[in-house]
Amino acid sequence: MKSLLRYIITRIFLTIPMVFILLSLVFVVFRVMPGDPVKSMLGAHAPPDVIEAKRAELGLDKPLIIQYFDYLKQLARFDLGESMIFKQKVIQPIKEKIAATLELAVTGMLFTFFIGIPLGAFAASKRRTGRDFAIRLYGNIVYCIPVYWMGLMLQLVFGVWLRWFPIAGRTGARVFPSMFEKTGFYIIDTILIGDFSALLNVLHHLFLPSITLGIVLSGVFVRLTRANMLDALRSDYVLAARARGIPEKKVVYSHALKNAFIPLLTMLGLQFALLLANAILTETTFSWPGMARLLLERIYLRDYPTIQGVIVIFALIVSAISLIVDIVYALIDPRVKY
Repeated sequence: MKSLLRYIITRIFLTIPMVFILLSLVFVVFRVMPGDPVKSMLGAHAPPDVIEAKRAELGLDKPLIIQYFDYLKQLARFDLGESMIFKQKVIQPIKEKIAATLELAVTGMLFTFFIGIPLGAFAASKRRTGRDFAIRLYGNIVYCIPVYWMGLMLQLVFGVWLRWFPIAGRTGARVFPSMFEKTGFYIIDTILIGDFSALLNVLHHLFLPSITLGIVLSGVFVRLTRANMLDALRSDYVLAARARGIPEKKVVYSHALKNAFIPLLTMLGLQFALLLANAILTETTFSWPGMARLLLERIYLRDYPTIQGVIVIFALIVSAISLIVDIVYALIDPRVKY
């Protein structure tokens, strides 16, 4: 137990410099990019003295190194600052949007698992057959498809032509935001209040954007699951199970898949980071009111504090998921040394 605790503490300390380097890069990149946030606020024809006064008010007239250390001092106080464009704390819009992004990300990852892992396992069990080739081809194609194009195609087919699913928003017009004040997670809130018609409405709106993320990212898990399953199916314990007359389906999906699943956990943290990156395009395509869409809007406005705040939260989420995955991996795999 002490060794596991030491491992967790070491992983936490290794996460800190990663987040620090990311924040430093973001700080520098957004300040050397073309464009002036003050002119975006006041307009290109604002008087020069008004522009300079606003720059001084926002602290943008200070040397870059001073701005950087001021920002680090803010973060040390757990203060993400105040928006340059809107008179509000950065944390306020993030609190309003984070639940939408996490709800989309989690359901997208569930679709990724339920599509990619069974297909990869089935392809491995049918190695060198037409079905194996078709599934491998599917994995390669969907991984190369841009997520926004996949979203647009699903909107066109299932939203416009078939009219099965809505193409924008988190809820319909008859579901009111006041219903979701408990947690901000619409699925959880509708269950807590016992309104299952609202729950169906929420799931109806969530399906297309989450399946878009799930399909695109499932290609990675198809290939990874197939590769690990091929190794597992050549193992001695699988040969022994077959020799005892255990049905092939049980050998594949109970014995081999259980052991092949362990390396897939290491991909979860990396794919969650990729999923959040794809969420920017998915939320824009489906008018999903989440953090990724907030980030894109504030990039256009050059709202540095909000941009940095959103990226801080993204970095913390990805780091936390990676840490949790490493801990779970260490707990379920006795070969991992602390």
